[in-house]
Amino acid sequence: MPFDAASQPLSPPRWRSLSAEEGDSWLGLSLEGRPLIQVRLEAGATLHVHLERLCPERPYQALWSACYWLLSRDTTCQRLVWHLPEVQPQVLASGLLRVAEQPGQYLCERALFWQLPQPWLGDAQAAVYPQQMQISNGKRHPCRAPKPRGEVYRRFDARLGSWVSLRTLEIEDDLERFNRWQNNPRVEAFWQEGGTLAQHREYLDKLEADPHTLTLIGCFDDEPFAYFEAYWAKEDRIAPFYPADDYDRGIHMLVGEENHRGPHKVASWLSALVHYLFLDDPRTQRVVAEPRADNGKMIGYMHDQCFHCDKEFDFPHKRAALMILGRERFFERCKLA
Repeated sequence: MPFDAASQPLSPPRWRSLSAEEGDSWLGLSLEGRPLIQVRLEAGATLHVHLERLCPERPYQALWSACYWLLSRDTTCQRLVWHLPEVQPQVLASGLLRVAEQPGQYLCERALFWQLPQPWLGDAQAAVYPQQMQISNGKRHPCRAPKPRGEVYRRFDARLGSWVSLRTLEIEDDLERFNRWQNNPRVEAFWQEGGTLAQHREYLDKLEADPHTLTLIGCFDDEPFAYFEAYWAKEDRIAPFYPADDYDRGIHMLVGEENHRGPHKVASWLSALVHYLFLDDPRTQRVVAEPRADNGKMIGYMHDQCFHCDKEFDFPHKRAALMILGRERFFERCKLA
C-alpha cells in the first residue's frame, strides 16, 4: 500500500527559534522571543491572510515565516491570498509573493515558495555557476562548479517530526560506515559493491576526484542513515539512453540503517534529496534514476513521489528502469512540510 503523507498527523513546523500562538482564525509568530507577525485568517476555497501586525525591522522574514507556517501546516494548501497595504520590492523580486489581479492582494504559491533556496541550503548556497561548455571523455557538457563540502541541506519534516539533512561524505569519517552498509546483504544484492575497507576507499577516492558526482550522507536528526550519489546525467553512463539535458541530475540511493527503512522514511528523504538537487541549480529541469528493473519496492516508492517510469533498458551489469521526475511536476505536487 503506498504511503499517504497527507493522511499523517503533522508536527508543528520548526525553523530556528520560531514559535507560534494560533487559533482557528488567527496566527501570531515570534522569533527568538520577539513578536514577528500577526495575521487574521479567513478560510474558504483559498485561505486569505490579513496582516494585522508586522515587525518593521524584519518584514521579509516575517512574511516568509507566516507563509512557511501555513503551507507546512496544510500540505494540500496550494495558494495563500495575502491582503497587504504594500510590499517591499524584495518580496516580489524573490518570488515569495506575486501581485494578484485585485488591488491590495498578493499571492503566495506553494510551487514557488518551495523553490526559494533559503533557508534550506544554508551556507551551501552559491550563485548560479556561469556556463561554459567543455568536452570530457567525448561528451560535451557545461563546466561544473566546484563540489561543496559540509552540510548542504537541512529542513524539518513536519510529516515525520524529524530534521532531515544532507552533508557531503568525508572519507576519513565515513569509510567504516560506508563499508558496513555496502556489506549488508540487502544492500549488496542491489549495489553489488561489497568489499574491504581498502576497496571502498579506492571507490570513494575515485568519486571524490570525479567532478560529475557528489557523494552525500543522509541524516535524520543528525544521525547518518543513508548514502547517496548525485551525478550530472550529461556526463554519466545514462546519457546515451535518453535525451539528457545539460543540467539534469541523477541519483543512486542506499539506506544503510535498518531502523530508518519504511515508506514513511523514504517519502521524507527522497523528497528532500530531490528538493536539494532542484534548489542547487535552478537550471535543473529533471532528476533521473536507474534502479534495477526488478526492484519493485523502490520503483513503487519513487512512483509515490511523482517519478514516472519512462522505459526499461539494459546496462552491461543490469536491466534498469529509467525513472524521471520533472521540476514542474515535483513543485506542483510536492507534499513538503
